[in-house]
Amino acid sequence: MAPTAAPPLPGHPAAPAGGGRHDPAAPSASGGDVPATGQPSPDDLPDAESSGTLLGGRVAYRQMLRGHRSGLEPVLLAALVPARPGQRVLEGGTGAGAGLLCLAARVAPLGGWGIEMDPALAALARRNLDANGAAGISVAAADLTRDDVLPEGGFHHAFANPPWHRGTASPDAGRDLARRAAPGLLALWVAALCRRVRPRGSVTLAVPAAALAEAAGLLRQSGCGGVSLLPLWPRRGIAARIVLVQGVLGSRAGSIVNPGLVLHEADGRFTPEADAVLRDGAALRIGG
Repeated sequence: MAPTAAPPLPGHPAAPAGGGRHDPAAPSASGGDVPATGQPSPDDLPDAESSGTLLGGRVAYRQMLRGHRSGLEPVLLAALVPARPGQRVLEGGTGAGAGLLCLAARVAPLGGWGIEMDPALAALARRNLDANGAAGISVAAADLTRDDVLPEGGFHHAFANPPWHRGTASPDAGRDLARRAAPGLLALWVAALCRRVRPRGSVTLAVPAAALAEAAGLLRQSGCGGVSLLPLWPRRGIAARIVLVQGVLGSRAGSIVNPGLVLHEADGRFTPEADAVLRDGAALRIGG
């Protein structure tokens, strides 16, 4: 049976439409800058959006011209979530919805929620999901770490690309909210995600290599075992800057370091393995 759309969260009405951000250097998850031919300057229209696609054109995707923009991480993160048709998923910090969109394109039907602090981004994510027919997934403008946002144990899988930047604040408030982590924020996010998955459910994170040990330790503290690491190598012989980390709630299995994924050839093209995920929507597998 296809999952039905989730009801509104108590105390968290649907986010209003509008808003905008800009990061002109950010690549789209499909491997290049999001097409913006004919788009107005973001300085002229701060609420402007750009139109592009994910997964080689399978997913229509709009995002803000100003502020935080999607990179490769949400596409790769979604590829590691071991969801099956009919299950319920939760994404923390869903942004404009790239991760949920890619997961829903690979696994259908799918139900669940995306939680996003920025009301404008939450509204855009909802429109993106609607445009791609992901009727079973809802989005709320809310704080993931609040206990009253969602019931505990209601999801088969949870995933997030938490804020991680610990340097100087960005002058753009939206980008700063998406990227910069206050002390202790990662612990709050991991605990919130783990509380909301069922026993044997998975929690998957994309974190910088510098936060790898902290993230793995927090998953274990929150009751997850079988912690698996999947490094994302920019090129062969280059240290991984981002690592995907996954734990299973209640598992007693030991940890595993997977071979990882090399993203680019020496000439800058995507490797065939990366292309299969980023353009063809293939899943990433633990242990392979």
